[in-house]
Amino acid sequence: MAVSGTLSTFRLPPLPTIREIIKLFRLQAVKQLSQNFLLDLRLTDKIVRKAGDLTNAYVYEVGPGPGGITRSILNANVTELLVVEKDSRFIPGLQMLSDAAPGKLRIVHGDVLTYKIERAFPESLKRRWEDDPPNVHIIGNLPFSVSTPLIIKWLENVSCKDGPFVYGRTQMTLTFQKEVAERLTASTGSKQRSRLSVMAQYLCNVQHILTIPGRAFVPKPETECLSSQKPEEPDNMRIFKGTTRQHKERGGLGARSTWTGRVRPHLCQ
Repeated sequence: MAVSGTLSTFRLPPLPTIREIIKLFRLQAVKQLSQNFLLDLRLTDKIVRKAGDLTNAYVYEVGPGPGGITRSILNANVTELLVVEKDSRFIPGLQMLSDAAPGKLRIVHGDVLTYKIERAFPESLKRRWEDDPPNVHIIGNLPFSVSTPLIIKWLENVSCKDGPFVYGRTQMTLTFQKEVAERLTASTGSKQRSRLSVMAQYLCNVQHILTIPGRAFVPKPETECLSSQKPEEPDNMRIFKGTTRQHKERGGLGARSTWTGRVRPHLCQ
C-alpha cells in the first residue's frame, strides 16, 4: 500500500498512449460486451475531476478497459486504486500502468457483479451513515450491458448499507447511456419516470454532470452517453433511495448516449 506522504507529487511517467496500447495488445471492443473506449485523456481527466478531490482517496474503478480513466485517477493523487476487469485481454495493459505506479494500482481479474468490494479497503475508512462520506469513491465508464443490473444492485446495497456502502455513504461517478440516465433523474410526471427513478431518488441524490458525445468513444456507440454520480451529493446523476424489493428494471435500452453523473446515498437510511 502506498505511503500517503508521497502522493502529492505523484504523476505517471511517460507511457504509450491509449491508442498505442490498443494497437500493442491488439485490443478490439467486443460488441457482445458493449465495450466502447474513451481515448482522450483530456476527457477522462474531466470525468475524474467531476468526482471531486481524490487526494489520498481509495478508489474502485469498474470496467477500466485499456486504462484511460485509470490513468486520470492515478494522476489525481489517490492512495490506492482498485480496478476490476472481466476481460483478460486488458490485464497486460493495466499491469503496465501498475508497474508505472508502484503500490497504487491493484488489479482484479473478475466480475463487478460478484466482486466483494466490502472486503477490499481498510476497516479504518468506515464512517457512520450520518457522518461525512468516507474517502472512498466508485468511478466507472460502465459497459452498457451491465449498467442497469449493476446500479440496481448498488441501490439495494445502499438500502442495506452493505457492499460498497459498508464504508458509509460512498460516492459514485458513473457513465450511463442516455436513456438510463434520464430514468435515473426523471421527475414526477415525466415520460421517463419509472421504478428505477423512484428507487434511485428515494435512496440517493442523483445528478447529471456531463454529457459525453458518441464521437468521443471508440468504436462510436449508437448515441451519446451521460455521466452521473451517486452516494454523496452528486454532480451528474442523483441517486435514489428505496427499498430492496425492486430487483429488475423492465424495458429495453435504446439510444446509446453516455451520461456522467454523481450519486450519493441519502442520510435518512
